[in-house]
Amino acid sequence: MRVKQRWDIFCKIVDNFGDIGICWRLARQLHVEHGLELKLWIDDLGAAQRIIPRLDLILNQQVIDEISISKWDESADFSEAADVVIEAFACELPGKYLAAMVRKNSKWVNLEYLSAEPWVDDFHAKPSPQRTYKLTRHFYFPGFTEATGGLIRECDIIESNQLFANNKDLQKDFLEKLNLAHNDHLKVSLFCYPHAAVQSLLGAMATSGQSIDCYVPDSNILPQIASFFGRESIDIGEKLAHKSLHLYVLPFLSQADYDNLLSICDINFVRGEDSWVRAIWAGKPFIWLPYLQEENTHIKKLNAFLDVFYADFEKRQVVCEAHRYWVAGRITDHVWHNYMNHLPAIHSFTHQRTNQLAKQADLASKLVIFCNKI
Repeated sequence: MRVKQRWDIFCKIVDNFGDIGICWRLARQLHVEHGLELKLWIDDLGAAQRIIPRLDLILNQQVIDEISISKWDESADFSEAADVVIEAFACELPGKYLAAMVRKNSKWVNLEYLSAEPWVDDFHAKPSPQRTYKLTRHFYFPGFTEATGGLIRECDIIESNQLFANNKDLQKDFLEKLNLAHNDHLKVSLFCYPHAAVQSLLGAMATSGQSIDCYVPDSNILPQIASFFGRESIDIGEKLAHKSLHLYVLPFLSQADYDNLLSICDINFVRGEDSWVRAIWAGKPFIWLPYLQEENTHIKKLNAFLDVFYADFEKRQVVCEAHRYWVAGRITDHVWHNYMNHLPAIHSFTHQRTNQLAKQADLASKLVIFCNKI
């Protein structure tokens, strides 16, 4: 019988949930769709518990959804390396584990952050021999072209999202589970970083003259929302209203529930990498806020994405304007109204681009093929 290959994924949680969100999705997909044995090393179980609610913070080792999860700290046993080791986002593997990789002759892949910048095509899959440990580290870049490592995408996510988006009964059940009413208001999900122009956005929605339901999953922007409504604080489950705006504070959603939320909303504000990609697979209009970086690197990443994703969209300037105002820290009434006036065209184009990108091989599948070749 063929021995099942073991892959280890190392994840260091920095200051948000994108890294663990991506690593957890990837681990499950590699196991479910490719039959691999997976171990996920996590340095902060407390933060990871938001994404993996069943995590027991007392246990250093546990199994959830047939994925082995180990706490990554100085006391961990790094004596046995996997056949393939994924170093997520250059998190720097432990020296003892690297030594075990030499003995095992492990394959080493550094999974990089997603970017649409042109140079990614040239640097994807490039080897980097490491003298100290006599191993070769391969740099693996997700991306939007065939020349890159692709986008993380489960085999059934497009079909599942579109089914949910077109089924009123499923939507009604989902909203009722969150104690929300089902109506015909414009639906907006809001997930962003705290430096975003939250209050100007809420103001633009409130004065739009169109009834809007804004869903805000629990995150670090709640103080800004409370301030907009003249409150010192707000709690999960609260419903707030001002003029045309009806805002609902949701709990921190599971990955499956967040996908459902994106599918039923007419506009999705997303951030970083994980929610950004999920918004693409939802096929609905979205406005992306990249992670803030020094020397305006995040602006370069935003512009590169806009150039690639909306290259042949006749209303491209409308979408670019909304993104650039949002990333600059302000959303004016004019920008919001202009975006809303072209929403049907943006919706149609986004749906089309989603289906086009779904024809490309997904990240996990390409990663397996790549690792079988090196």
